[in-house]
Amino acid sequence: MKKILVSTALLAGVLSYAGGFRVSLQGVKQLAMAHTSAHAEDASVTFFNPAGMSFIPSKLSIAAGGFGASNKITFQNLNTLNSTSTDNPLGTPFYAAVTYRPIEKLTVGLSVTTPFGSTIQWPENWEGKEMVQKLELKSFYFQPMVSVKLAPWLAFGASYIYARGIVDWDKGVTQFGGQVNIKDTKASGHGYGFGFYFRPDPKLDVSIAYRSPVDMKAKNGTASFQFPSQAIYSQLKLNAAGQDGFSATLPLVEEYTIGLTYKFTPKWQVSADFNYHGWERYSKLVLDFQNAPIGNQADPTVLVSPKNFRNSKTFRLGTQYAFTNMIYGRLGAYYDESPYTNENFIPETPSFDTFVVTGGVGFKLKKFGVDIAGGYAMPKYRDVNNANLGFYGQAKARAFYFGLGVSYNPF
Repeated sequence: MKKILVSTALLAGVLSYAGGFRVSLQGVKQLAMAHTSAHAEDASVTFFNPAGMSFIPSKLSIAAGGFGASNKITFQNLNTLNSTSTDNPLGTPFYAAVTYRPIEKLTVGLSVTTPFGSTIQWPENWEGKEMVQKLELKSFYFQPMVSVKLAPWLAFGASYIYARGIVDWDKGVTQFGGQVNIKDTKASGHGYGFGFYFRPDPKLDVSIAYRSPVDMKAKNGTASFQFPSQAIYSQLKLNAAGQDGFSATLPLVEEYTIGLTYKFTPKWQVSADFNYHGWERYSKLVLDFQNAPIGNQADPTVLVSPKNFRNSKTFRLGTQYAFTNMIYGRLGAYYDESPYTNENFIPETPSFDTFVVTGGVGFKLKKFGVDIAGGYAMPKYRDVNNANLGFYGQAKARAFYFGLGVSYNPF
């Protein structure tokens, strides 16, 4: 029984690392228009579709930006009516990109982004402390890329993805009156992306892109236990510091995107996107400990757990209006589906069916651009019914985002 309870505590933490959700904050201008993708004014297009580089109206383009992301999750046990809320720090996703066109039909670029990540902090002694007390998850995508203009109205682009990941997870192990920290700072993985960008008419841009899944391989992770008595260390085959190593493959999901922008007038344009996310690959997670016999397989050091995630969709609609040649107003809205049902809800990376409204302004000062954006999320509450974790109640959330971005197209 003791082994089972320890396994459950470990499982909850690592599952949510694998389920680090997609963060739609890779362009400030794009966020203001519901994070739509068919915008090729500067280097911020690189993350969304490498082919878009070929239509940037400058040989050299540089773009960078950062965001503040604030969210609060509240869980209520409907039997006891006890309510618990998170005290999450401000998330700070960022992006940076540069593109250069050495010859007319060839453009190269590099982008650095943080497309997966979250920080969540529940009270240390809340009722779900064996699942999570605090989780900090970060991912970094480094994408060199190339785009070739196949025709005046068509380009193809491709990118290589090198990903690095960090997880730092605290949770309680109440059976022994202790805690465990699961940590890996050197998880890495590889992937790719490609896309087509069309401009068949000066009024119409169409973007079709694919980003592959990335298997983040944690080869030298550390699980650090703290118990009142060190006698438990030997029972679990931990070292003198109460530690054991683990390895796991932690998948980040693939994404398909179709986007378009249509200029109804020289001043007014409308953009729309459809995203399809391959969360279904989270059918299970395998965690392999070096020594600790806390698994659930014939090999007692191997722990396997179902995830039961499902593929999800996002629908986006945004618009921009040019008040002058220097000032642009932007609005948008999108609907994002949760990748799991109420029966698979987890408090480590809470997810909700969410409606988001966005807006912002942009300023063009000759070769420079400055963009400001914000978003307000309205997640739908969830009736939590996770029998696998014994977690029942009701969860709700609220969140808002703001961002500042700059761009420079010198020539």
